[in-house]
Amino acid sequence: MSELISGISKLSPFSKKKTVDDEDKGEEIDAATIAGGGHASRQSSITKDQLRVSHALRSYLIKEDVLTEDDAGLDSETTTPTVRELLNKSHINVPPEVLERSHPLPDYYISSSHNTYLMAHQLFGVSSATAYEIALYTGSRCVEIDAWDNDDNKEEPKVTHGYTLVSHIPFRQVCETIRDVVDKEAAEQRHAAPVVLSLENHCDAHGQLRLAQIMREVWGDRLLSKAVREKGTREQDDTGEHVTLAELGSKIVVIVEYHLPDEKLSSDSDSSSEDEEERKNHQAYREKKKAVNAGVIIPELAELGVYAQSVKPANNSWFESELENAPHHQLINVSETGLRAFLPTHSDKIARHNSRHLMRVFPKGTRISSKNLSPVPFWGIGAQICALNWQTFGGASQLNEALFSGSGGYVLKPPALRGGGSGVLNTGRRIKLRLHVAGATDLPLPPDRDDEIKPYLTCTLVHPDDLDEKPPKKKTAPYKPHKLTGFLHHDNPPATDPFWKEVLEWEYDDNELVFLRLFIKSDDSFARNPIFVVAALRLQYAAPGWNFIRMLDLKGHETKCTLLVKFEFEHL
Repeated sequence: MSELISGISKLSPFSKKKTVDDEDKGEEIDAATIAGGGHASRQSSITKDQLRVSHALRSYLIKEDVLTEDDAGLDSETTTPTVRELLNKSHINVPPEVLERSHPLPDYYISSSHNTYLMAHQLFGVSSATAYEIALYTGSRCVEIDAWDNDDNKEEPKVTHGYTLVSHIPFRQVCETIRDVVDKEAAEQRHAAPVVLSLENHCDAHGQLRLAQIMREVWGDRLLSKAVREKGTREQDDTGEHVTLAELGSKIVVIVEYHLPDEKLSSDSDSSSEDEEERKNHQAYREKKKAVNAGVIIPELAELGVYAQSVKPANNSWFESELENAPHHQLINVSETGLRAFLPTHSDKIARHNSRHLMRVFPKGTRISSKNLSPVPFWGIGAQICALNWQTFGGASQLNEALFSGSGGYVLKPPALRGGGSGVLNTGRRIKLRLHVAGATDLPLPPDRDDEIKPYLTCTLVHPDDLDEKPPKKKTAPYKPHKLTGFLHHDNPPATDPFWKEVLEWEYDDNELVFLRLFIKSDDSFARNPIFVVAALRLQYAAPGWNFIRMLDLKGHETKCTLLVKFEFEHL
């Protein structure tokens, strides 16, 4: 009987326990997505002239001595020039020095995509060359190709996710798509920064030869096929003579695998995500590779890895001292699970390694629904390439947008994580953040919702030390107009123009890579609280004073919704 009562209680509509939302989920991105680090290059379909500021927020700005009564235009429905100027002001100030390109390549974070060819699910999605176009236009500068032999045509390797139900596309078509994007960017004088290609090779010797030949044929002089300077191959001698980002120009730079003598044959995944049939197929694949010595990269392909040769080390020598049998330009290619095992115990050593060499971190294979790793802890140890599943605009993509917004896809790492740095980002000081929240205007509602909502703002502080992925959250009270005084529209704005007038506070260890994620949700009783709009920013970029944040939907599209906030920082 007790079990029956317990079961019924779980079904009760009067239970106070709610289903927990997954704020890391996003919706599928498309050609209209502008977020992902691509704000420097994409044009919004919503112009500034289409934005408005609610009467309640204009009144509030008068009380805060930001606007005069004349400037606010309280008696007008049109937006005054002064209010328009405030709307046009960016809520972030990206320091010019983080966009400077004269530093060595390992000194930069690179906006990066994982399994770029997929449009949706990791196990049964659709492969499409269009996915590369979307990823590059939305800010990714490092894309991934999984290349396989094509049994139907040995001369034309294919791109797919091996041992899954994912469809495949010709390798040549992917190269042509990347070429066309590079040419279009050059014509529009955008980016002028390299596109890095992470090539995951599953081909035999002949297939590898065809990969190299097709890349040279399709890309021509766009392909970086030799060192840009003679000294560019000497960085392993600690001479400080790395190639710089500026020297790479807008070339296509290929990361080619390099197999260490004691390396275990593996795929770019986690076997725990496979069913029994997949395990059998993988085992057969490994045996085939061993039989034909496919672990060896042929010279014609290897020589294209001019500045990045990807290795998966079998021991800790890569951060304890120097990698044994290392290639001339090593790039440590490691899963989030493999890297997290060393954190935080060896964080400072790994950060110092990453000040001299490249690292690529990819999602564990169990993230089959295109969910993502949390990139901030890995950025915190200097990992240049945090490869994200680019299919949806989820939590990791929102943070990626916050780091790379306005940058064109390359951001200089903090001094502590560059050559000669300590490897430790925390300064030893404590910071108190006070987020002054006034309200929002023009909150968009899904087609199936009316304005019977109770919107609130909830915010998550994301710090590099948050390895448990459960960062501290704060939220405002839900806003609900007073129905009895609803005729007083100016003083009682509708639910789509929520007015909170609250202050949210956090204390944290001072660090250059602290982020804030912001969500406007509805406090729905006995149900999931839907997310209407989102935003994220790197706190180091936060502009002083009162500012409007342009909010995004879960596809990474800009909306007409603006959030009025002020950031206040106090050193404790």
